Amino acid sequence: MAKRDYYEVLGVAKNAAEDEIKKAYRKLAMKHHPDRNQGDEAKKAEEKFKEAKEAYEMLTDPQKRAAYDSTATPASTRAWAAAARVPRASVALPKRSATSSATSSAVPAGSAAAPAASRSFAAAT
Repeated sequence: MAKRDYYEVLGVAKNAAEDEIKKAYRKLAMKHHPDRNQGDEAKKAEEKFKEAKEAYEMLTDPQKRAAYDSTATPASTRAWAAAARVPRASVALPKRSATSSATSSAVPAGSAAAPAASRSFAAAT
């Protein structure tokens, strides 16, 4: 299934306010909720429900919406949705090697004269 534009999914304009987006999402969620659709139409309704939820989550977060608006194409929609699910805290920083720490600074990391960046990095390792 090809991804559609999030604004198209919810049926709102690109300059829609958050309350308009919320209202459109609730309407679609009630219509396509899996508990309300049984039988042959259940699978299609579930897909539309998930699509509406994904669109709502993207468009109600100001940072995600700004990023989506600046680069959104139907092909990039899936990439943005996947990126939105990855928590930033899960990204691991590389460890410093012994040679790079010896050549980078003559001031010990714990001293008051050390730059703030080296103090925070030393505390993190």
